[in-house]
Amino acid sequence: MKIVITGANGQLGQELVQQLQQTSFTIYAFTKNDLDITDTENVQKVIGEIQPHVIINAAAYTKVDLAETEEELAFIVNGFAQRNLAVAAEKVGAKICYVSTDYVFDGESSTPYGEYETCKPLGVYGKSKYVGEQLTQSLSSKYFIVRTAWVYGEYGPNFVKTMIKLAEDRNEIGVVHDQVGSPTYTVDLAEFIIKLIQTDKFGIYHATNSGTCSWYEFAKAIFEGLGLDTKVNPLTSDRFSRPAARPSYSVLDNMALRVNGFPQLRHWKEGLSTFLNNLKK
Repeated sequence: MKIVITGANGQLGQELVQQLQQTSFTIYAFTKNDLDITDTENVQKVIGEIQPHVIINAAAYTKVDLAETEEELAFIVNGFAQRNLAVAAEKVGAKICYVSTDYVFDGESSTPYGEYETCKPLGVYGKSKYVGEQLTQSLSSKYFIVRTAWVYGEYGPNFVKTMIKLAEDRNEIGVVHDQVGSPTYTVDLAEFIIKLIQTDKFGIYHATNSGTCSWYEFAKAIFEGLGLDTKVNPLTSDRFSRPAARPSYSVLDNMALRVNGFPQLRHWKEGLSTFLNNLKK
């Protein structure tokens, strides 16, 4: 099996590459410098030459606040670049996997969002990812859309690393407690995606670690796991003035995993514990 990965230097992309290199699959890993997925003709050329069996698009514009002023760029990278890949995949008969986000929902629910509930993104970032989903569904006959949330891991910047960095200089940190979701460890997410692409169980999937928490509870668990006595103060979101609105409740129901016979991802506390133990080593 030949697999193309875009966004190969990103947080999830690097984890996917690392895990796939331990398999017998042939991997073609592209960073932005290697392959500009916004270039329609180049995408067609490269994919046509490789003739992959699967394309995993882990590339994304993820600057949630900056997207409010860089709207066109966000839509180009998250929407129209995915169109390019979907069209190229269809031409060579490849499966395509698009990594999406909990930000396609408005966060006004009080129960976990199902895969096929109505999407109502609040900001440009969520809207641009939703466009990527719609283009994938309309242009590809063999697609996986994997929505995830609150991602952290070994590679790239993320919330866990930010909290650890802040704790080096502060004894006390304020974190919002009125935004609830499910932290997701890239190791677990990548493992699921690799299992998924080897099947023909196409459709939309929600893939987060099990369990829920607020950012405040997440931060407390990070410090407890590292044995730090950093004090965490719960704050409300209105204390932080940001250009883009965040969904206050972005818990995803992983129903598609259950009905398609995939195991649920382990509890977020277990994933975090593994990550922190690896950091200590």
